[in-house]
Amino acid sequence: MINVKNLWIVEIAGIEIWITETIFNTWIIMGILIVLAIIARIKLRKFKTVPSGAQNIIETVVEKFDDFALDAVGKQNESIIPWFFMVFVYILSSSLFSTFGLRAPTADWATTAALALGTFVIMINMGFKTRKGGYLKSLFEPNPIFFPINIIGELSKPLSLSFRLFGNMLSGTIILTLYYALTPWLVQIGIPALFHAFFDVLIGFIQTYIFVIVSLMYVQQATTE
Repeated sequence: MINVKNLWIVEIAGIEIWITETIFNTWIIMGILIVLAIIARIKLRKFKTVPSGAQNIIETVVEKFDDFALDAVGKQNESIIPWFFMVFVYILSSSLFSTFGLRAPTADWATTAALALGTFVIMINMGFKTRKGGYLKSLFEPNPIFFPINIIGELSKPLSLSFRLFGNMLSGTIILTLYYALTPWLVQIGIPALFHAFFDVLIGFIQTYIFVIVSLMYVQQATTE
């Protein structure tokens, strides 16, 4: 339940590369999202002034996310919105696809840590890009003696982000696995759909929203005096 299965070991130049269940499931999700993106791109070739059908759905989703992200992060950080749209879609897809028996990649700390590290790098980069020396100066405020504490505070942000998402996704995976393992097959018909709807759909959406909004807030704080 907690340990991630290792599916294959590939050796390249004498170095072993482990293909885990998380990596394999991530490839599946990436492949599906890429195919959907290609289909969306083909649909948008015939752009209409008054959108309808697939174009209307795509434009609505993108515009709603843009408005949500701009409110959180500010106009000066508009360039990072596409990255967080990708993060939102990926995390939500990881939860939704787990309803089909696919272990969510976000139930592996390696995945959530990588996403949180991406947020941390963007936060630092935008902080220096927007405020330049002012961002570095803020680490010594209100007194230089607080510099170590401020550094710890900055480093704790990606850790808290990664563990919050990882813990919630893993807990749902463990509960569902225990249910399937400890109950007779008669009560595994229909009833699990309610658990999947709660843990994979509802909790998955909430945790996706929390991860993205907190990430945007970290960037906004780093770029604001």
